[in-house]
Amino acid sequence: MAAKAAIFFTMNLKSNIPSIKNYSGIIFILIISLLINNKVKNLDEVYYLSLWFGISFGVVLQRSRFCFYCISRDFIEKKNSEGLLGIITALIIGTLGYHVIFGAFLIEPVFPQLPPNAHISPVSIILILGSLSFGFGMAIAGSCISAQLYRLGEGLLSSIFAFIGIIFGFMLAYKIWNYFYLNIIYDAPVFWFPHYFGYAGSIVIQIILLAILALALFKFHKKQKKQILKSWWKVKWPTFVGGILVGLIGTVAFLRITPLGVTAEIGNISRNLGELLNVMPIRLEGFDTLRGCIGIVKTIFLTNNGLFIFGLVLGSFASAIFSEDFKIQLPNLIEVKKSLLGGLFMGFGAMVALGCTVGNLLSGIMAASLSGWVFLVFCGLGIYLGWIIKNRYLFG
Repeated sequence: MAAKAAIFFTMNLKSNIPSIKNYSGIIFILIISLLINNKVKNLDEVYYLSLWFGISFGVVLQRSRFCFYCISRDFIEKKNSEGLLGIITALIIGTLGYHVIFGAFLIEPVFPQLPPNAHISPVSIILILGSLSFGFGMAIAGSCISAQLYRLGEGLLSSIFAFIGIIFGFMLAYKIWNYFYLNIIYDAPVFWFPHYFGYAGSIVIQIILLAILALALFKFHKKQKKQILKSWWKVKWPTFVGGILVGLIGTVAFLRITPLGVTAEIGNISRNLGELLNVMPIRLEGFDTLRGCIGIVKTIFLTNNGLFIFGLVLGSFASAIFSEDFKIQLPNLIEVKKSLLGGLFMGFGAMVALGCTVGNLLSGIMAASLSGWVFLVFCGLGIYLGWIIKNRYLFG
């Protein structure tokens, strides 16, 4: 009897220990990080930190399925609000962390001073247009930009076509940027809550708004079936855990480098490609003076945001290998069309709105900027409209 129990225990223990191949992605990360460290060792340490913030962010997104569209779709189709509550958790933690940092940068939030680097953007009809476009594109493509990156790390090759669409969406937005800026954005107000309510009042307002959203989500939530997996390394992290970690990463990244965002490097690539194709305006009026996750003309090969994005894909890849989620997935023609079209809308929206769901929604709301809240509302509306059109009229 004891012998049988020992055999059962040994077999069960073996079945709950990852094999060597599960660790291959982690080993790959360590090798790549050492190579990059050797490359950037003569530069500022923020480059290496950017890589590891990206790796951490990629792991968290992949393990907790922190995809803004997937989370929204779960609520629309299944009344599952767990993912959206995870986003609210991230925003609460980020709000508290950001305000502590604000106090170190600006003892008194006196108008018109703003904390360095925070994503606090002008509020105008263009922000609304960009938010709607981005949300609509998310629904068509099936993921936001950050999720396209982590899903690329999982082997989803349709993401490549999404990024082709995103780049062309950016270039389209660059073509009409000057009209938008000179006629609308130039005079648009920048609304930062601490200017009007102080730091304490800003925190209270943000927490109340987020609590109201959370209560509404709890009211409509339907209990979901729990995942049953024998292997612990395959179990997805609860979304509130993902939210806590995203909030902490966002806060520390803001303190050490810059707010979270994934579109600055994409903007760089799009801008340089547009200049190469001779389709860019001679100059982008006021663009480089605004705050947000925006691309500037590159003077060096390596950028903080470029390494952050690379790290995000790398972290997702290692996490997917470890959890046995990695699988090369070739898209069919319909998926290619959805990715290209959705990417086009996302790229256009991210450029004119000065950020995406990470750089505008997360980093914007954490910074107590009205622009982040506007993006949240109209991006959500865009997601719902895109979901309806996608399922009923285009690809249903």
